[in-house]
Amino acid sequence: MTTFKPLTNDLWPAFEELFGKQGACYGCWCTHFRLPPAARRAADHKGNKAHIRARIEAGPPPGLLAFEGGRATGWMQIGPRADIPEWNNKGRASAPLTDGIADDPSVWAISCFFIRSAARGKGLSHLLVEAGIEHARANGAKLLEACPMTEAKTSRSIGLFVGSRRVFEQAGFAVMAERKPGRPLMRLEL
Repeated sequence: MTTFKPLTNDLWPAFEELFGKQGACYGCWCTHFRLPPAARRAADHKGNKAHIRARIEAGPPPGLLAFEGGRATGWMQIGPRADIPEWNNKGRASAPLTDGIADDPSVWAISCFFIRSAARGKGLSHLLVEAGIEHARANGAKLLEACPMTEAKTSRSIGLFVGSRRVFEQAGFAVMAERKPGRPLMRLEL
């Protein structure tokens, strides 16, 4: 049975083990939308790890961990848009549709996923999104947004760290805009 827990400091060892020595996705440690481009280019996996560790220690939880048999099998970054500043840049496909949304604590976003390779292809991202919807609702979110990929060449595509459009459609999200081909901004009203 899969269970889901908000990532708090006490769960750091499970998160660290899930992401591995290099920090998943070429050492990103789920900092891609947290750091400005210049900082990302200058960072390495150790700096990214320190950044996300400090964020987790500061709270509130920046996402959900999925557990199977006591071992973390997946991760989804979810929280208020303001917590992921680079996701809000006007030039991004994920940019807010209207002014003020990026700072509204009731507008949340699902921005990243990481699934352990042995757990892929088993519907875990669907389950994470379902758990994320409930987590957002329980924490006062009124809108939940995502900016997934429409297609990937393979299920192992690095671009799928933003999720698959199909997963969000099945969860009831609607396309609000598509500023970049294959990257719709999707929304669910909670």
